Amino acid sequence: MNQGISSKRSFASNEMVAPARPIRKSRVGLIVSGSMFSGLVVSVVLVVGLFGGAQEHVIMGTALLGWALSWALLAALSISWSDQPQGWAVVPAALMALAGATLLLFRPDANAMNLLGWIWPLALIALAVWMTVRARRNLRSITRRLILYPLFVGLVVASVGGGYETIQEQVDRSTTAMPGHLVDVGGHRLYVRCTGSGSPTVVLVSGLAEASVYWGGWIAPAVAQSTTVCAYNRAGQGWSDPPASPQDGVAVATDLHTLLANAQIPGPYVLVGHSTGGAYARIFAARYPDQVAGMVFLDSQPNEAFTGLPDFPSQYSAIRRASALFPSLARLGVFRLVNQFASDPLPVPTRDEERAVVSTASLNRIQRDEFAELPMTLKEAAELTNLGDRPLIVVTAGKGAQAGWLPLQDKMTGLSTNSVHRVLPDTDHPGLIHDRVGASESSQAILDVVASVRSGRPLTKS
Repeated sequence: MNQGISSKRSFASNEMVAPARPIRKSRVGLIVSGSMFSGLVVSVVLVVGLFGGAQEHVIMGTALLGWALSWALLAALSISWSDQPQGWAVVPAALMALAGATLLLFRPDANAMNLLGWIWPLALIALAVWMTVRARRNLRSITRRLILYPLFVGLVVASVGGGYETIQEQVDRSTTAMPGHLVDVGGHRLYVRCTGSGSPTVVLVSGLAEASVYWGGWIAPAVAQSTTVCAYNRAGQGWSDPPASPQDGVAVATDLHTLLANAQIPGPYVLVGHSTGGAYARIFAARYPDQVAGMVFLDSQPNEAFTGLPDFPSQYSAIRRASALFPSLARLGVFRLVNQFASDPLPVPTRDEERAVVSTASLNRIQRDEFAELPMTLKEAAELTNLGDRPLIVVTAGKGAQAGWLPLQDKMTGLSTNSVHRVLPDTDHPGLIHDRVGASESSQAILDVVASVRSGRPLTKS
């Protein structure tokens, strides 16, 4: 009797308790693969899609949050769905989430980001080594070698590149003499260098993603033989201090006006603008017309770029998103490595100095900001409608010019009744500054405007 009751209870107990579900070992490999892939996809979607074109701290912050998700998924899913729990993954998930959230919350400026360059490479190497040890102890899957180990190596390589870039930038600054000087323009300082003597003073305005150093290759020395020539760096470029926030064209022109006044460089000036520098020069001329004696546009960005160049809107959209990635890539030393193999006809040592400057995160950060402000800058540049009879030469690079470029270049000559348009069919856009032949033509255009200002005679139509 008792035995029967016991048997019934035992049967009832077995019926109520469901058998444990077996956990397959193979799942941990799928979990590792899926988690890392998910983090990659989320990071790409955030930095290229949802936040594409954003400022540096947003790009880096959201990328870190995306990768934090991958490590969080690895920890959670491996604990719940495999017999190889990877609880250690909580640590990188928490650290990356904290770092990403901190960047988004505190919005560090250029100086703070440069300071972090001395910290994060060592911290990331330490984390990569620690994760390697933990993965080796806890993960028995081929994905450890195929996915995690290569990822850890990538983190170490990125850290070494970032550390090298930080050190090299400091070495460049400490070992390279600053040939010009810094001038306070109110809240930050701008670098300017003047050579030669005589008047009118020529002011060189560099293009987007460039600094003043490239003028020192061919053009500034040639012009300095006849008159005073000054090249300067906009805020955040080269030796100049970074701005507190992204600057539109009016802010750039205001800075230049203050720089010339505070540095006691007498005007009126012959303004020379290459590429987007031409737009900045036009804004300056519109706001300070009495300070302009003449102008030279070297393949200058036209005001109507978005409406008059069929391919430009789509190109701008793509570059706008890509340029937001450049500061982060520069901090990893990517551009310094690439630029070592890039050909450049500038003379030594200008070539090496120019490569060093354009490789820095600071310049690429300003490039992103100026490109983001380009639509407003071109709108502001359109305020210049009349130079009267002040001499103007428009030099256009015909080689590789996109559809609609030449007509818009020709249209700019209408700003002055004393203007000339010179098209160089065998010279491309950068060649007007970098190539010796193209730079010679650019220098001659500048000297022709200087001669016209001095003599009061119209430009020769040739």
